[in-house]
Amino acid sequence: MRPKKVILCVDDNEQELSVLTFMLSTNGYRVLSASNGQEAIGMFAETAVDLVLADFAMPQMSGNQLVYRLKQTAQHIPMILLGDPQKMGGDLHAADALLAKKNCSSQELLEKIKLMSARKRGPRKGSVRASQTPELAIAS
Repeated sequence: MRPKKVILCVDDNEQELSVLTFMLSTNGYRVLSASNGQEAIGMFAETAVDLVLADFAMPQMSGNQLVYRLKQTAQHIPMILLGDPQKMGGDLHAADALLAKKNCSSQELLEKIKLMSARKRGPRKGSVRASQTPELAIAS
């Protein structure tokens, strides 16, 4: 049996956090829940996380600020921001994906999470790069 992917969900709205946690855990993910950015940073430091899903609009530390801080320590972890596109504005965001909270269906969110958590970072262990394979190196 493959280990479950670990998703860190961050939202200051307890009801929305509960719904996200339930939806993800019933779809086979292990979910860590945090109600603010500081709590999320602590959990992120203590646990190996496969993906971060954060609300954009939170008090004290916005989702974008949280993602920016987490990306400084782990750029390879995919991170998704959920929020109101008008409040997010056209500014640059540290997240790998932005999703409209109100217009995004559960199925769309699950598909995006599945796609982003399955991303491969670099070559697999034990694999040979194309430039190291003699017959491919000669052909180029």
